[in-house]
Amino acid sequence: MDKTKDKKKSSLLIIIVGLFLIICILGSLIFKFALDNSLLDLDFLEDKASLKYTETNNNIKEGIYITDVSDIVSDVMPSIVSITSKTLISNGFFNPSFWGGNSYAEGAGSGIIVSETDDEILILTNNHVVADATELNVQFIDDESVDATIKGTNESRDLAVISVKQSDLKNETKEKIKIATIGDSTKLQVGDGVIAIGNALGYGQSVTTGVVSALEREITIDNYTNKMIQIDAAINGGNSGGALLNSNGEVVGINSAKYSSSGSNTSVEGMGFAIPISDVDDLIEDLINGKETDENVSSNIKLGVEGKMINSGFITGFYISNVEENSIASKNNLKAGDIIVEIDNNEVTSTDTITNVLKNKKTGDDLQLIILYQSGRQYLEKEINIKID
Repeated sequence: MDKTKDKKKSSLLIIIVGLFLIICILGSLIFKFALDNSLLDLDFLEDKASLKYTETNNNIKEGIYITDVSDIVSDVMPSIVSITSKTLISNGFFNPSFWGGNSYAEGAGSGIIVSETDDEILILTNNHVVADATELNVQFIDDESVDATIKGTNESRDLAVISVKQSDLKNETKEKIKIATIGDSTKLQVGDGVIAIGNALGYGQSVTTGVVSALEREITIDNYTNKMIQIDAAINGGNSGGALLNSNGEVVGINSAKYSSSGSNTSVEGMGFAIPISDVDDLIEDLINGKETDENVSSNIKLGVEGKMINSGFITGFYISNVEENSIASKNNLKAGDIIVEIDNNEVTSTDTITNVLKNKKTGDDLQLIILYQSGRQYLEKEINIKID
């Protein structure tokens, strides 16, 4: 009887041990499977950094970087024109045109149809596209070409408006062209997607895309300083005067190959510039109505210096890197390395300070500068009184 009980106890113990082993084996297999498939979060056991996956940042708007722009381009292209200019470069005896009459240089640029009247189609472009041109020709989206005349220019902002007579256009062309929609460049943010359209290298309209790389980038060309939109879309010769568009197809800038090459003969890859449309919208209104040109609003007085703004914490001013020969600066002994800290009792806190003073000057006016010049290992202050001639 006792032997039977002992056998039953032994069998029960074997069963219990067996079940325990089976449970342990199954448990370890389940744990390993969960661990291998990231079903368990053991990060609470250890304080470590980790990457965040699969969660969407809802604060980021869609369409930051533009990929498919075909719809935008097809809608805006009727507002863009190609501009061809002819400039007289020589005539008379003892020059390359001696045997063949006058000699002309041809240039290419772009333009944006911004307005119209009963008599005219008005086109916005860069001043350097049309400056000194003896002939201007505009080609529309249907390849129709007509002559154009200059309506108004502003050299300091590198803007011009040219006009085409309505009577010179065929009805078919009038039906195909359209006025561009003007946007708000103040709403642009660094990283926003943009589209550049223009007559690149004179080959006809082309499209490039990119992003806003920087805003209010100060660029000085021909002694004029302007705040520009920096983009990484290609801006080549012929693109000047073309449109910079936002993702809604609105014009937010006027492309400028002149600024994109930073005054040199070669452009910098991945760095283009455009004039912010909202900075010049009032000026454009004046130009399309023939109210303002540089001859009426500015004396075009130039110091004849190149350089950049500096702010070291101790010194704020315009650092001169180069002085042009026979300029106001050279005649008054300004030198590379000098720093203009004050002009006509105005502290030089930006290049606009200098530009705004000079644009109100004319020949015969007085101009006062306070500069810092290097003497040994220190900078000394000097006052320079200039009579503009």
